[in-house]
Formats: sequence, C-alpha cells, structure tokens
Amino acid sequence: MDTMTHKDNPLAYEFFTGMPRREGKTLEELFENYGVRHHTLAKMSDMGFTVNTLIRMTEQELDEVIQTMVENFHIELLFGERYGVKAAIRAEKKAIEDEAERQRIMSFGSKSEKKRKLEGRSLAASKEVGKKRQKRRQLKELGEDGEDRPREHPFIVSEPGDIVRGKKNGLDYLFDLYEQCGKFLVECQQISKEKGEKCPIKVTNQVFRHAKHAGAGYINKPKMRHYVHCYALHCLDTEQSNAIRKVYKERGENVGAWRQACYWPLVSMARANGWDIEGLFNRNERLKIWYVPTKLRQLCHFERTKHGE
Repeated sequence: MDTMTHKDNPLAYEFFTGMPRREGKTLEELFENYGVRHHTLAKMSDMGFTVNTLIRMTEQELDEVIQTMVENFHIELLFGERYGVKAAIRAEKKAIEDEAERQRIMSFGSKSEKKRKLEGRSLAASKEVGKKRQKRRQLKELGEDGEDRPREHPFIVSEPGDIVRGKKNGLDYLFDLYEQCGKFLVECQQISKEKGEKCPIKVTNQVFRHAKHAGAGYINKPKMRHYVHCYALHCLDTEQSNAIRKVYKERGENVGAWRQACYWPLVSMARANGWDIEGLFNRNERLKIWYVPTKLRQLCHFERTKHGE
C-alpha cells in the first residue's frame, strides 16, 4: 500500500513548509519578464529544478546554484540573468506570502455575525495566554541594563478605548496623529493664503515641517506614511477595523502583523468600487488629504490582473 506524505495533501504541505501550495506553475511562467533565456530554463529543468524547489531556497543556496551552473555545467549566464533568477524567486515568495495573508483576512471578513460571536467566546478563553505572550515579548525587548532596544514599531495593538501604559502607544493614539495632521494642514493653508502662495491640498513635506516647528516633532513623514492604509480602513469601515484590532490583540500579535492585515479589506473595497482606490480616498473627508500608499496600489493592480478584470 502506498503511503501518503505531506506532499500529497495541500493542507499538510502548507503546515510542514510554511507556504501554501501553488499548483501548475512552470519555470517559464516563474521567470517570465525577468530576462532569463529559454535554453537557460531548459538546463535548469534538466538539472532537476522545479518551481517549488527554487522558491524554498535561501539566498545563499541560490548563489551556489548559479555558481554551479557556470563553473560545473559551463552555462554562460548573462549578467542580467543572474539577477533575474533571484529577483523572480523573491517576487514569487512575496506573492505567495501576500496570497496567504489575503486568504486569511478574506476568510475572516466573510464570517457571519453568529460565527464571529462564537469565535469571540473561544478567543476570550485564550485571552490570558495572549496577555502572557505579550508580556514575555515586552520583557525580551528590555536589555540587561533595563533600556529599551531599538525596535521598528513604536505602537502596540490595542482596542478602542484601551489605556496603554509603558513606552509604546496604542492605536487610538496613532489614529489621533492623523487627525492632528489634518489640523496642521489647515494651518498651512491659512499661512499660504496670507502669503499669497499656493495652498497644499494634501499632507506634504510642508505640513510635516510646520508640525515640527509647532512643537509636534513626534509627527513625521515615515511614521505617518507607514500606517496611512490602517487609518484608511479605520475611516472607511470602523467596525471591521475594530474587529481586526480585537483579534490581533487577543492573539498577542505585534503591530507589524496587524498593519499587514489592514491591506486586504481595502483591496476588497477597491474591487467593489471598480478598482478605484483613489476614489475611495477622495470621497472621504478625512482621507482625501492623504496620498494612496504605493503598496496598496500595487496590491489592487495585482488582484485586478489576477482576476482578469
């Protein structure tokens, strides 16, 4: 009798490899538009490489493969081909990760209210576990001298109305920064009118400079641009935004994971709006002063192309 392995079961495959299975992709499709020639792909196929093998390799392993092709198999790789191979594999890995996250968020968003309540009861039972994980994570961030180590995100996932103590701020505070930016924009517009200069209509570097001069140095361009899509979801669908905040807080997730989760509900809204993500921003009084993030545009374009719309 044949023994079934995790490779024969898509769900088990994802559990063991950490990536969802993608069926039917060929080497030609993987390296399309990356400048890799057909005879190079044929040689890679002869060497036994498949798409699944390549996308699970590390950067070092890919370098070894390219070196082996040149030195042992005497394949004359063009300079651009070497980078094209690695770029295509990185792009495919990113697409797989984005698709997995999209499926997870879409699955979450499609649940009925009744299922959400049942899920809420189940999550409440594990709330203490999430708090302990969160506390352990905070303790790990402290060095031996008691000082905070540098970290990417200065915020912590919180629900509306939560009182957050410590050196990190909650998401209510984050969203309030965007409201403050709107007020600084109005001040910039008034100053520009008085000087007879062109008035800014969106939050630009001029607004950030004005905020700094006004004593609000905590408002800066990198931070505000980094989370603007999260604020967009908060403005366009507060209920769904709060639901995601609740789930990620109870799981003990960091703010980086929450930030990624905020993309896909916006992609769904854009699809329902004829892929006009710009229009969604411009029709909202609080959002129209913000530029649509580049990554959000790219995700919308990817989904639109994927579904042939």
